[in-house]
Amino acid sequence: MPADFVLWFDARCPTSRRVLELLRARGVEPELRRFLEEPPTPAEIETLLARLGLPPRAVAREEEDEYQALRLSSRTPDSELLRALAEHPRILDRPILVGAAGAVIARPPERALELLPLGVGT
Repeated sequence: MPADFVLWFDARCPTSRRVLELLRARGVEPELRRFLEEPPTPAEIETLLARLGLPPRAVAREEEDEYQALRLSSRTPDSELLRALAEHPRILDRPILVGAAGAVIARPPERALELLPLGVGT
């Protein structure tokens, strides 16, 4: 049976770990999408962006060295940025929680709770 939630997760990221703690404290065990170990395809990122309702640049971490090294900017076409996010997942913002009700970039971590049905873990 698939998990109700998928957490795009980086174990080295304190915010990712905090979101996982918040979910588990409410009895929610998400599937962990370890996108740095298993990079997503451009199609997977496109689906994620559709769930978020955001363009690629809204999930790109411009402060990352890789973003700068790739010479990405606000003028980079979406298709090129989408490909860069797939090939260099470190520049993808995280954590992202995906559930039946949609998806959120969980910054701050409490934003993840927006996707939980009322009454879960209370």
